[in-house]
This record gives sequence, structure tokens and C-alpha cells, in this order.
Amino acid sequence: MRHHVIPDPRLRRRGTPSARPRLTCALVGLLLSCALAGCTGGTPEGPVVTSTSAERVADQPGDSADGSPTATSSPAASPEEISAPPLSGLTVAIDPGHNGGNGAHPDTISADVPDGRGGTKACNTVGTSSDDGYPEHRFTWETAQEVQTALSDAGAEVVMSRSSDDSAGPCVDERGRFADAADALVSLHGNGTEDRSARGFHVITAPAGGRAGDDTARTSEALGRALAEALEATGFDRNPAYDDLVVRTDLATLNNAAVPAVMLEAGEMRNAEDAELLESRQGQEHIAEAVVTALTAVFGDAAP
Repeated sequence: MRHHVIPDPRLRRRGTPSARPRLTCALVGLLLSCALAGCTGGTPEGPVVTSTSAERVADQPGDSADGSPTATSSPAASPEEISAPPLSGLTVAIDPGHNGGNGAHPDTISADVPDGRGGTKACNTVGTSSDDGYPEHRFTWETAQEVQTALSDAGAEVVMSRSSDDSAGPCVDERGRFADAADALVSLHGNGTEDRSARGFHVITAPAGGRAGDDTARTSEALGRALAEALEATGFDRNPAYDDLVVRTDLATLNNAAVPAVMLEAGEMRNAEDAELLESRQGQEHIAEAVVTALTAVFGDAAP
């Protein structure tokens, strides 16, 4: 808090004869005012401190005992009274699907890894791309940066499954398991349906039976539905070819997650309209906004 101190006039005008009469009058006036108003403590020599506007912001006029208006001060809000960001205390794992170096490492991404339900899957794939050459791995990486920023602004801690867009992997089993220390996992993807007329997003979860139990699977469904609703609210359209929420057992990333997890297929990358939306900064920001909204709806009140 910044205080404004009015120096004692005698310090500025000491030794000047003309200052003494004015000082005497001021002192008499101050003592008389205090006597009338009931001042306590302090001396005329002490500094006079004025409150800042922040201290006075809640002041409301009132009436003194003699009916004259007075001002009352409300104390500043304590730290506990200041609202915390909606996702404070929550750790969110973000998985940008695929990777820019996958195509250069075919042996690595074709290796078998556990699928989370007793079988195996290929480590990874190169992903899809739009007809103008915008690759899925780049879309998910750029969008993940927007999601990370939005989540951090909302108070969440963010962990990422990969730290660049120019290497291979990680494999799909690790993309689920890396979230073990988090509270939720969101895996970002773009779909690659061959039919160019297909468009719209869909959200996928996995049922219990992998590493997730019944309660976790139910929370995943709640998060998936909240994410779909939030995306619609930002102007994204659902893909009518899919149910309200898609539940699949064949996605190793979701099967290997022990925390509530959803996979977002944010749009059809081979559809020109969807591709334009997914490539745009605004579209990616809207996805980030929807992720924060969905997580807040499901975890906001229960964040540790």
C-alpha cells in the first residue's frame, strides 16, 4: 500500500520569521478541531497519512451522532475472499496426437505395444492431413499450445505427452499412461474420413475394463459430453455420423489411461470447411476454450 506523507511545515520553513505565525495558527486550529471531534492519539508533529483509493473503494456515507455525514471504511478483501481460478489445483494431461517425425521412423511406429485390454496395437501412425497439405500432427500440436495457455490461465497445471513436433512417438500406450499423475487426460486429433462431404467433430471415451474402473469411466463420459456441449456453444458442429458420445474399446490411448480421459476428433480434415476451421487460430482458440469449459463443469468444484 502506498502512503502519502505530508511533511511537517516547520521542516520546510524552519528559520523563516513569516512561517511562525502561520504555524501557530495552524496548530491552534488543529488542536481545536481535535477537541471538537474527539481526536485521540498522535501529535501535531507526526505525519499525516492519507488512505489510497483502494482503501476507500468500499466507503459508504453515514450519519454521525450529531447528524452530520461521515464516511465509514470497509476492510480490504482477505486472500480467502478473492475467487481462485476455476481449475486451481487440477493437473491436466494434454496429448497432441501423432508427431511430425513419425513418417521418418516407420520401424518405431509400427512396433507392437499393449492396447490396454490384453492385446496389442501399432505404436503410432503418421495421422491424416487436409487436402491442402496441413497435417494432423501439426494441427494437434498448435492446438495443444492454445489449450495449454488457456488451462494455465484457468489455474490448472498442464503436462504434455510430447515436447516437440519433429520427433517420433510416443507410442499410444505411453500416451495414456503418462497421465497417471494427472486428474484428467484430453487427447487431441483430427479425423480423416475419405468422404470429403463428411464434416463435424465427435468425442470418444472408453468403457471400464482397461486401466480405468467404473467410476473413472463414468467421469470420462461426463467429461466427453461436457466437451461436446462446449464445442457446440463455440460454433463447432457435431458430425451426424456418430452418436452423441462415441464409446470405443479399441483405442489404446484411452484404454491405457487410469484417469478420466477423452479423445477429441475435432473435425474432418479432408473436408474443406472443417480444414479451414481447424487450421485457423480462431478455431484452435475455440477448442481451447471448450476444453477449459468442460473441465470446469466436471472438476471445477471438486478440484483439490
